[in-house]
Amino acid sequence: MKLSEVKQALNTIEDVKFQLPDGSFVPEHFHVTEVGVITKNFIDCGSTVRSEKVANFQLWNASDFEHRLQPRKLANIIELSEKVLGMQDSEVEVEYQSSTIGKYGLEFTDGIFKLTNKMTDCLAPDKCGISTEKPRVKLSQLTATKNSCEPGSGCC
Repeated sequence: MKLSEVKQALNTIEDVKFQLPDGSFVPEHFHVTEVGVITKNFIDCGSTVRSEKVANFQLWNASDFEHRLQPRKLANIIELSEKVLGMQDSEVEVEYQSSTIGKYGLEFTDGIFKLTNKMTDCLAPDKCGISTEKPRVKLSQLTATKNSCEPGSGCC
């Protein structure tokens, strides 16, 4: 989800809610402690130099259980970040504390910001020898192993 899409979504809701991938919600009293730009410069496993830039929100819970972040307040924080930091309309990444700091993608559905799982991937599969196509195997060519479940083997 791009930063511009977050700003548009904030104009359509009365409460800011974030839902984790497991369906649970970030507690209502969360704070957005950071809105920023994260730039990552790196070399992938195929020796290609790359650069990524994302808009970053960091969510945090405190003991002020009555706190509620209003959509207009978050929009103001984003607008200030755009002005001061020169934020562009980048993809948004959300950091949230669980057992460690988790990084999530972001979607907006039915008035709720949904944190989505992010996955690692090889960026140079052609240089690493990683096949992008799954090998086709005929079941008739597979040989049964000693531990296979055959009729009368007692495994079932």
